[in-house]
Amino acid sequence: MKILYAIQGTGNGHLARALDVVPLLQARAERLDVLVSGPPNDLPLPFSVRFRCHGMGFVFGRKGGINFLETFWQLDSTSFLREMRMLPVKEYDLVISDFEPVSAWACRLRDVPCVALSHQSAVLHPAAPQPVVPDVLGQGILQHYAPTTAQYGFHFARYAPGIFTPVIRRQVRELVPCNDGHYTVYLPAFDEETLIDRLRHLSRVTPWEVFSKHTQQETTVGNVRVRPVSGAAFLDSLARSAGVLCGAGFETPAEALYLGKKLLVVPMKNQYEQTCNAAALAQLGVPVVKSLKNKHLEKLENWLHNGQSIPVDYPDETASIIDQLLLEQLPAGVRPLALRSA
Repeated sequence: MKILYAIQGTGNGHLARALDVVPLLQARAERLDVLVSGPPNDLPLPFSVRFRCHGMGFVFGRKGGINFLETFWQLDSTSFLREMRMLPVKEYDLVISDFEPVSAWACRLRDVPCVALSHQSAVLHPAAPQPVVPDVLGQGILQHYAPTTAQYGFHFARYAPGIFTPVIRRQVRELVPCNDGHYTVYLPAFDEETLIDRLRHLSRVTPWEVFSKHTQQETTVGNVRVRPVSGAAFLDSLARSAGVLCGAGFETPAEALYLGKKLLVVPMKNQYEQTCNAAALAQLGVPVVKSLKNKHLEKLENWLHNGQSIPVDYPDETASIIDQLLLEQLPAGVRPLALRSA
Protein backbone atom coordinates (compact mmCIF):
# COMPACT_ATOMS: atom_id res chain seq x y z
CA MET A 1 0.00 0.00 0.00
CA LYS A 2 1.36 3.41 -1.03
CA ILE A 3 0.10 6.67 0.48
CA LEU A 4 0.86 10.30 -0.33
CA TYR A 5 0.33 12.61 2.64
CA ALA A 6 0.34 16.27 1.60
CA ILE A 7 0.67 19.07 4.16
CA GLN A 8 0.06 22.80 3.94
CA GLY A 9 3.23 24.42 5.27
CA THR A 10 1.92 27.95 5.96
CA GLY A 11 2.13 28.51 9.71
CA ASN A 12 3.06 25.66 12.04
CA GLY A 13 -0.33 24.10 12.81
CA HIS A 14 -0.57 21.60 9.95
CA LEU A 15 3.03 20.47 10.45
CA ALA A 16 2.54 20.15 14.21
CA ARG A 17 -0.38 17.79 13.58
CA ALA A 18 1.77 15.85 11.09
CA LEU A 19 4.24 15.00 13.87
CA ASP A 20 1.65 12.55 15.19
CA VAL A 21 -0.06 11.62 11.92
CA VAL A 22 3.06 10.66 9.92
CA PRO A 23 4.29 7.87 12.27
CA LEU A 24 0.80 6.37 12.32
CA LEU A 25 0.61 6.34 8.52
CA GLN A 26 4.15 4.94 8.27
CA ALA A 27 3.13 2.02 10.49
CA ARG A 28 0.17 1.26 8.24
CA ALA A 29 1.70 1.61 4.75
CA GLU A 30 4.44 -0.15 2.83
CA ARG A 31 5.40 3.28 1.53
CA LEU A 32 4.50 6.74 2.77
CA ASP A 33 5.63 9.79 0.83
CA VAL A 34 5.22 13.26 2.33
CA LEU A 35 4.65 16.50 0.41
CA VAL A 36 4.97 19.95 2.02
CA SER A 37 4.02 23.13 0.18
CA GLY A 38 4.26 26.79 1.12
CA PRO A 39 6.99 28.98 2.61
CA PRO A 40 9.88 27.61 4.70
CA ASN A 41 8.57 26.47 8.07
CA ASP A 42 9.81 27.15 11.61
CA LEU A 43 9.16 23.63 12.85
CA PRO A 44 11.93 21.01 12.39
CA LEU A 45 10.51 17.80 10.93
CA PRO A 46 11.67 14.38 12.18
CA PHE A 47 10.60 12.67 8.95
CA SER A 48 11.74 12.87 5.35
CA VAL A 49 9.86 14.96 2.79
CA ARG A 50 9.83 13.63 -0.78
CA PHE A 51 8.11 16.61 -2.43
CA ARG A 52 8.66 20.26 -1.50
CA CYS A 53 6.41 22.56 -3.50
CA HIS A 54 5.93 26.30 -3.79
CA GLY A 55 2.17 25.82 -3.61
CA MET A 56 -0.11 28.73 -2.73
CA GLY A 57 0.79 30.01 0.70
CA PHE A 58 -0.18 33.20 2.51
CA VAL A 59 2.15 35.89 3.85
CA PHE A 60 1.39 37.20 7.34
CA GLY A 61 1.29 40.97 7.69
CA ARG A 62 2.45 43.09 10.62
CA LYS A 63 -0.78 44.86 11.63
CA GLY A 64 -3.09 41.97 12.37
CA GLY A 65 -3.92 40.46 8.99
CA ILE A 66 -2.65 38.81 5.82
CA ASN A 67 -0.34 40.90 3.64
CA PHE A 68 -2.29 40.53 0.41
CA LEU A 69 0.26 42.46 -1.68
CA GLU A 70 3.15 40.20 -0.66
CA THR A 71 0.90 37.15 -0.95
CA PHE A 72 0.03 38.16 -4.51
CA TRP A 73 3.66 38.78 -5.49
CA GLN A 74 4.87 35.47 -4.10
CA LEU A 75 2.20 33.53 -5.98
CA ASP A 76 3.57 31.81 -9.05
CA SER A 77 0.79 30.34 -11.15
CA THR A 78 3.23 28.87 -13.67
CA SER A 79 5.11 27.05 -10.92
CA PHE A 80 1.87 25.86 -9.34
CA LEU A 81 0.58 24.45 -12.63
CA ARG A 82 3.91 22.72 -13.25
CA GLU A 83 3.94 21.19 -9.77
CA MET A 84 0.34 20.09 -10.13
CA ARG A 85 0.97 18.41 -13.50
CA MET A 86 4.21 16.72 -12.43
CA LEU A 87 2.98 15.29 -9.14
CA PRO A 88 2.53 11.53 -9.75
CA VAL A 89 -0.70 11.06 -7.79
CA LYS A 90 -1.66 7.95 -9.79
CA GLU A 91 1.27 6.09 -8.22
CA TYR A 92 -0.56 5.96 -4.88
CA ASP A 93 -3.38 3.87 -3.47
CA LEU A 94 -4.48 6.88 -1.45
CA VAL A 95 -3.80 10.62 -1.38
CA ILE A 96 -4.47 12.41 1.94
CA SER A 97 -4.38 16.21 2.03
CA ASP A 98 -4.14 18.50 5.04
CA PHE A 99 -5.42 21.58 3.19
CA GLU A 100 -2.64 21.23 0.61
CA PRO A 101 -3.54 22.62 -2.84
CA VAL A 102 -0.95 21.05 -5.20
CA SER A 103 -1.96 17.47 -4.35
CA ALA A 104 -5.67 18.30 -4.25
CA TRP A 105 -5.69 19.94 -7.69
CA ALA A 106 -3.39 17.28 -9.15
CA CYS A 107 -5.96 14.70 -8.07
CA ARG A 108 -8.81 16.79 -9.48
CA LEU A 109 -6.95 17.10 -12.80
CA ARG A 110 -6.49 13.31 -13.07
CA ASP A 111 -9.82 12.28 -11.50
CA VAL A 112 -8.04 10.64 -8.54
CA PRO A 113 -9.74 10.57 -5.12
CA CYS A 114 -8.23 12.93 -2.55
CA VAL A 115 -9.17 12.65 1.11
CA ALA A 116 -9.11 15.66 3.43
CA LEU A 117 -7.71 15.16 6.92
CA SER A 118 -7.78 18.74 8.12
CA HIS A 119 -9.29 21.40 10.31
CA GLN A 120 -10.54 23.32 7.28
CA SER A 121 -12.86 20.49 6.20
CA ALA A 122 -14.53 20.69 9.62
CA VAL A 123 -14.83 24.48 9.38
CA LEU A 124 -16.74 24.07 6.11
CA HIS A 125 -19.20 21.56 7.56
CA PRO A 126 -22.76 23.00 7.77
CA ALA A 127 -22.97 22.05 11.46
CA ALA A 128 -19.82 23.98 12.43
CA PRO A 129 -20.15 27.46 14.00
CA GLN A 130 -20.20 30.35 11.53
CA PRO A 131 -19.65 34.10 12.00
CA VAL A 132 -22.71 36.30 12.41
CA VAL A 133 -21.82 38.27 9.29
CA PRO A 134 -21.51 35.90 6.28
CA ASP A 135 -18.36 36.03 4.15
CA VAL A 136 -19.27 34.54 0.78
CA LEU A 137 -15.86 35.29 -0.75
CA GLY A 138 -13.92 33.87 2.19
CA GLN A 139 -16.06 30.74 2.25
CA GLY A 140 -15.62 30.30 -1.50
CA ILE A 141 -11.82 30.54 -1.23
CA LEU A 142 -11.78 27.98 1.59
CA GLN A 143 -14.01 25.60 -0.38
CA HIS A 144 -11.96 25.71 -3.58
CA TYR A 145 -8.42 26.16 -2.27
CA ALA A 146 -7.79 22.42 -1.87
CA PRO A 147 -10.81 20.46 -3.21
CA THR A 148 -11.28 16.90 -1.90
CA THR A 149 -13.59 13.96 -2.47
CA ALA A 150 -14.02 12.89 1.19
CA GLN A 151 -13.57 14.81 4.43
CA TYR A 152 -12.39 13.95 7.94
CA GLY A 153 -12.18 17.08 10.05
CA PHE A 154 -10.89 18.34 13.38
CA HIS A 155 -12.56 21.12 15.38
CA PHE A 156 -12.87 22.42 18.92
CA ALA A 157 -15.93 20.19 19.52
CA ARG A 158 -17.73 17.28 17.83
CA TYR A 159 -20.30 19.22 15.87
CA ALA A 160 -21.29 16.31 13.60
CA PRO A 161 -20.22 12.78 12.58
CA GLY A 162 -16.87 12.97 10.81
CA ILE A 163 -15.75 15.91 12.96
CA PHE A 164 -13.27 14.95 15.66
CA THR A 165 -11.65 16.83 18.52
CA PRO A 166 -8.14 18.26 17.93
CA VAL A 167 -5.00 16.20 17.45
CA ILE A 168 -2.97 17.14 20.53
CA ARG A 169 0.57 16.17 19.63
CA ARG A 170 2.55 13.90 21.89
CA GLN A 171 4.97 16.70 22.94
CA VAL A 172 2.02 18.65 24.36
CA ARG A 173 0.37 15.65 26.04
CA GLU A 174 3.65 14.97 27.85
CA LEU A 175 3.93 18.50 29.25
CA VAL A 176 3.32 19.11 32.96
CA PRO A 177 1.49 22.47 33.11
CA CYS A 178 2.17 24.96 35.88
CA ASN A 179 1.73 28.70 36.41
CA ASP A 180 4.85 30.84 36.57
CA GLY A 181 2.81 34.04 36.18
CA HIS A 182 3.73 35.10 32.64
CA TYR A 183 1.45 35.24 29.59
CA THR A 184 2.47 33.56 26.35
CA VAL A 185 1.70 35.52 23.17
CA TYR A 186 1.65 34.21 19.60
CA LEU A 187 0.18 36.71 17.14
CA PRO A 188 2.20 36.18 13.92
CA ALA A 189 0.23 38.79 11.97
CA PHE A 190 1.54 41.58 14.26
CA ASP A 191 5.12 42.87 14.38
CA GLU A 192 6.95 43.04 17.69
CA GLU A 193 6.86 46.86 17.84
CA THR A 194 3.06 46.85 17.76
CA LEU A 195 2.84 44.10 20.34
CA ILE A 196 5.31 45.77 22.71
CA ASP A 197 3.41 49.05 22.48
CA ARG A 198 0.01 47.43 23.10
CA LEU A 199 1.06 45.05 25.85
CA ARG A 200 3.05 47.65 27.79
CA HIS A 201 0.11 50.03 27.49
CA LEU A 202 -2.18 47.27 28.75
CA SER A 203 -0.08 46.33 31.78
CA ARG A 204 3.39 47.38 32.92
CA VAL A 205 3.41 44.69 35.61
CA THR A 206 2.30 41.52 33.80
CA PRO A 207 5.23 39.54 32.32
CA TRP A 208 4.65 38.83 28.62
CA GLU A 209 6.54 36.27 26.52
CA VAL A 210 5.98 37.15 22.86
CA PHE A 211 6.97 34.73 20.09
CA SER A 212 7.41 36.63 16.84
CA LYS A 213 7.93 35.45 13.25
CA HIS A 214 9.36 38.89 12.48
CA THR A 215 12.47 38.72 14.68
CA GLN A 216 15.59 36.57 14.79
CA GLN A 217 17.01 37.90 18.05
CA GLU A 218 15.63 37.90 21.57
CA THR A 219 14.96 41.31 23.13
CA THR A 220 13.33 42.57 26.31
CA VAL A 221 11.52 45.90 26.62
CA GLY A 222 10.21 46.52 30.11
CA ASN A 223 7.95 43.62 31.01
CA VAL A 224 7.75 42.31 27.41
CA ARG A 225 10.18 39.61 26.32
CA VAL A 226 10.24 39.05 22.55
CA ARG A 227 11.60 35.73 21.29
CA PRO A 228 12.03 34.16 17.84
CA VAL A 229 9.62 31.35 17.07
CA SER A 230 11.03 28.08 18.37
CA GLY A 231 9.03 24.92 18.91
CA ALA A 232 10.70 23.78 22.12
CA ALA A 233 10.88 27.25 23.68
CA PHE A 234 7.26 27.97 22.79
CA LEU A 235 6.00 24.74 24.33
CA ASP A 236 7.99 25.41 27.50
CA SER A 237 6.53 28.92 27.73
CA LEU A 238 3.03 27.60 27.00
CA ALA A 239 3.24 24.95 29.73
CA ARG A 240 4.43 27.45 32.38
CA SER A 241 2.08 30.30 31.45
CA ALA A 242 -0.80 31.84 33.35
CA GLY A 243 -2.66 32.34 30.09
CA VAL A 244 -2.34 32.52 26.33
CA LEU A 245 -3.03 35.44 23.98
CA CYS A 246 -3.00 34.27 20.38
CA GLY A 247 -4.69 34.38 17.00
CA ALA A 248 -7.84 32.40 16.28
CA GLY A 249 -5.98 29.63 14.51
CA PHE A 250 -6.58 26.05 15.52
CA GLU A 251 -3.58 24.22 17.01
CA THR A 252 -2.36 26.86 19.48
CA PRO A 253 -5.83 27.58 20.97
CA ALA A 254 -6.55 23.82 21.12
CA GLU A 255 -3.26 23.14 22.91
CA ALA A 256 -3.84 26.00 25.35
CA LEU A 257 -7.32 24.67 26.16
CA TYR A 258 -5.98 21.14 26.59
CA LEU A 259 -3.33 22.38 29.05
CA GLY A 260 -5.98 24.19 31.09
CA LYS A 261 -4.74 27.69 30.26
CA LYS A 262 -7.08 30.64 30.15
CA LEU A 263 -7.25 31.87 26.59
CA LEU A 264 -8.07 35.03 24.65
CA VAL A 265 -7.94 35.17 20.85
CA VAL A 266 -7.55 37.93 18.28
CA PRO A 267 -8.73 36.68 14.85
CA MET A 268 -6.55 37.63 11.91
CA LYS A 269 -8.22 40.29 9.79
CA ASN A 270 -9.72 39.20 6.46
CA GLN A 271 -9.17 35.53 7.28
CA TYR A 272 -12.43 33.60 7.04
CA GLU A 273 -11.18 30.46 8.78
CA GLN A 274 -10.08 32.42 11.83
CA THR A 275 -13.43 34.23 11.94
CA CYS A 276 -15.14 30.82 12.04
CA ASN A 277 -12.74 29.60 14.71
CA ALA A 278 -13.46 32.68 16.79
CA ALA A 279 -17.20 31.92 16.58
CA ALA A 280 -16.55 28.35 17.76
CA LEU A 281 -14.29 29.48 20.61
CA ALA A 282 -16.82 32.10 21.69
CA GLN A 283 -19.42 29.31 21.98
CA LEU A 284 -17.06 27.54 24.38
CA GLY A 285 -16.75 30.72 26.46
CA VAL A 286 -13.36 31.92 25.22
CA PRO A 287 -13.20 35.75 24.99
CA VAL A 288 -12.57 37.18 21.52
CA VAL A 289 -11.38 40.69 20.59
CA LYS A 290 -11.28 41.96 17.02
CA SER A 291 -8.01 43.86 17.35
CA LEU A 292 -5.50 45.34 19.78
CA LYS A 293 -6.93 48.86 19.41
CA ASN A 294 -7.58 50.98 22.49
CA LYS A 295 -11.32 50.26 22.46
CA HIS A 296 -10.63 46.56 23.12
CA LEU A 297 -8.07 47.01 25.90
CA GLU A 298 -10.71 47.02 28.64
CA LYS A 299 -11.79 43.51 27.63
CA LEU A 300 -8.16 42.39 27.63
CA GLU A 301 -7.61 43.92 31.07
CA ASN A 302 -10.69 42.16 32.41
CA TRP A 303 -9.41 38.86 31.02
CA LEU A 304 -6.07 39.35 32.77
CA HIS A 305 -7.75 39.80 36.14
CA ASN A 306 -10.88 37.65 35.85
CA GLY A 307 -10.37 35.21 32.99
CA GLN A 308 -10.90 31.52 33.63
CA SER A 309 -9.78 28.37 31.83
CA ILE A 310 -12.41 26.46 29.84
CA PRO A 311 -12.57 22.70 30.55
CA VAL A 312 -12.37 20.49 27.44
CA ASP A 313 -12.10 16.77 26.74
CA TYR A 314 -9.61 16.03 23.95
CA PRO A 315 -8.81 12.29 24.11
CA ASP A 316 -5.95 10.76 22.13
CA GLU A 317 -7.86 9.09 19.29
CA THR A 318 -5.68 9.93 16.29
CA ALA A 319 -4.81 6.28 15.61
CA SER A 320 -8.46 5.21 15.50
CA ILE A 321 -9.29 8.12 13.18
CA ILE A 322 -6.49 7.08 10.82
CA ASP A 323 -7.75 3.48 10.88
CA GLN A 324 -11.30 4.61 10.13
CA LEU A 325 -10.13 6.76 7.23
CA LEU A 326 -8.04 3.97 5.71
CA LEU A 327 -10.74 1.32 6.01
CA GLU A 328 -13.33 3.62 4.46
CA GLN A 329 -11.22 5.21 1.72
CA LEU A 330 -8.69 2.64 0.47
CA PRO A 331 -9.59 0.93 -2.81
CA ALA A 332 -11.18 -2.52 -2.61
CA GLY A 333 -8.60 -5.20 -1.91
CA VAL A 334 -6.02 -2.81 -0.43
CA ARG A 335 -5.57 -3.06 3.34
CA PRO A 336 -3.31 -1.21 5.76
CA LEU A 337 -0.41 -3.18 7.24
CA ALA A 338 -1.51 -2.66 10.83
CA LEU A 339 -4.89 -4.30 10.15
CA ARG A 340 -3.80 -7.25 8.01
CA SER A 341 -3.87 -9.65 10.92
CA ALA A 342 -7.42 -8.63 11.88
